[in-house]
Amino acid sequence: MVKIYEIKAKSVIHKTKIPGADWGINYYRGCTHRCIYCYLKFLCRWRKQKEKWGEFVDVKINAPELVAKESKDKEGTAILCTGGDAYQPIDKKYQLTRKVLQNLNQNLKLSILTKSDLITRDIDLFKRFKNIELGLTITTLDENVKRVFEPFSPSSYTRLEALKKLKQEGFHTYVFVGPIFPYLTDLKEIFKQVSPFVDLFMFEDLNLNPCRKEVFEAIKKNFPELEHKYKKLSKEFWFKKEMEIKKLSKKFNKPIKIYFKHTGSLKFK
Repeated sequence: MVKIYEIKAKSVIHKTKIPGADWGINYYRGCTHRCIYCYLKFLCRWRKQKEKWGEFVDVKINAPELVAKESKDKEGTAILCTGGDAYQPIDKKYQLTRKVLQNLNQNLKLSILTKSDLITRDIDLFKRFKNIELGLTITTLDENVKRVFEPFSPSSYTRLEALKKLKQEGFHTYVFVGPIFPYLTDLKEIFKQVSPFVDLFMFEDLNLNPCRKEVFEAIKKNFPELEHKYKKLSKEFWFKKEMEIKKLSKKFNKPIKIYFKHTGSLKFK
C-alpha cells in the first residue's frame, strides 16, 4: 500500500548538477514505479516517516504557485521532476506536472524524462515552449526483464509508442537507455526499434553502489546463470560496452551521449 502525503513546500526549483541541466523542479518526492536500481532512495534520509522507497509519495500541492514565482527570472535548462517520475500514476489524480507546465516560464529550455506514456497527455502544453526535449527511458525491450527491475512501470512498448507519437508531433525526442543491465539489455535491438522515433540516444552504466543488494537478489532469483558474471563486472566490460554503442551509433546514424561512471564519461558540473 502506497502512502500519499500532501505537503506544502517552501521552494520547488533548485540548482542541479545533472548533466545538461541548470535547474531541477521537484514537486513529487517518491515514486511508485519501484525500480529496484533507483538511486533516489537516498531521499528517504530526510523524511520523518519510515516507509521504504516506492512505498510513499510526498505531493507538494503548492508547486504550481511556487513555480510561477520562482521560474519568472530563471534562465537556462530546467528538468522535471527530480524527486520522482513526473508522470508516475498519481499524476493522473493530482496532475501536478500539467499544472507546473502551465505556470512555468516558457523561455526556459525544458527537459523531461519519464518511464510513462502518460507524457503524451500534455502535448498541447509542450507546444508552448520555445525549446523543449522529451525523453523516455527504455532499459530493455524484454518485458520479462523489465518486470524484474522496474516492476510497476509501464510496458517498454507503450513507451516506444509514446516516443512515436511525440516525434510525429514534431518534438525533439530522445531515449535514455539507463541503466544498462549487463548481459540482459539488447542494445542492438533497442537501436533497431527506437531509432525511427528519436533524435538522440543516451546511455548510462549500472551503478551498483546504491542498489547492490537489490540487484544481486534479483539476479540470483531470476537469472542465476548471470550471478558470477555480475560479480566480475569491471571497467573493461564498460569500455567494451562504450565501443559497442559507438559502432551501433554509426550503423544506425544516430548521435549518442554516454554517461558511464566506470569509464569516466559521466561528468557533473
